[in-house]
Amino acid sequence: FQKELLKYKQEARNLQGIKDALQQRLIQQDASVLQLKQELLRANMDKEELHKQNVDLQRKVEERNRLLAEYKKELCQKDRHLQQHQTKLDEMLRQLSEASYQQVDLEWELEHKGALLAHCMKREAEE
Repeated sequence: FQKELLKYKQEARNLQGIKDALQQRLIQQDASVLQLKQELLRANMDKEELHKQNVDLQRKVEERNRLLAEYKKELCQKDRHLQQHQTKLDEMLRQLSEASYQQVDLEWELEHKGALLAHCMKREAEE
C-alpha cells in the first residue's frame, strides 16, 4: 500500500510539474498574443494614417492637375491673342512699307513736277 501511495505521490508531482510547465507556456503564449495584438493595433493605426495621407495627397494632385489645366487653357488663349496681334502687326508693317514706297514715289513726282515747273517758269521768263 505504501509503495502504491509513493507511486501515486510521485505521479502527482510529475503531473504537477507538467501542469506548472504548461501554465508557464500558456502565460508566455498569452504574453506573445498580447504583444502581437498590440503590434497589429499599431500596424492598423499606421495603415489608417497612411490611407489618410494618401487621400490627402490624391486631393492635392487633383487640385494641382486642375490648376495645371486652367493654366494651359489660359496659355492657349494668350497664344491665340499673341498670334492675332502678330498678324495685325505684320499687316500694319506691310501697310507702313507700302505707304513709305508711295511717299517716295510722291516725293519723286513732286521733285520732278517742281523741276518741270521751274523749267517752264524759266522759259516763260526768257520769252
